[in-house]
Amino acid sequence: QVQLVESGGGLVQAGGSLRLSCVASGRILSINAMGWYRQAPGKQRELVATITSTGNTNYAASAKGRFTISGDNAKNTVYLQMYNLKPEDTAVYYCNLAQGVGNYWGQGTQVTVSS
Repeated sequence: QVQLVESGGGLVQAGGSLRLSCVASGRILSINAMGWYRQAPGKQRELVATITSTGNTNYAASAKGRFTISGDNAKNTVYLQMYNLKPEDTAVYYCNLAQGVGNYWGQGTQVTVSS
């Protein structure tokens, strides 16, 4: 099994910044990609950003220009640096790891942006 542990969430004012971290452990064989998704109350879970093992990144339109995803392959860790946060960014942020036929999720970390 693979375990993902997120950290870095919290309460921040609009315009502020946060950095999320996700550390993967357990039966890690060959990671295809890691990423961040979020789910706001009453809404479906949505993509925020992903990064492949070769460093290719993909962002949701809402994240482009404000969020940066990065990874440390040696540490099996992925980060999400978020700038200029907006109230609509409020959600539970989930880390995701894809390897082979396996798709794994963390428990989520709450990000709340006050106006």
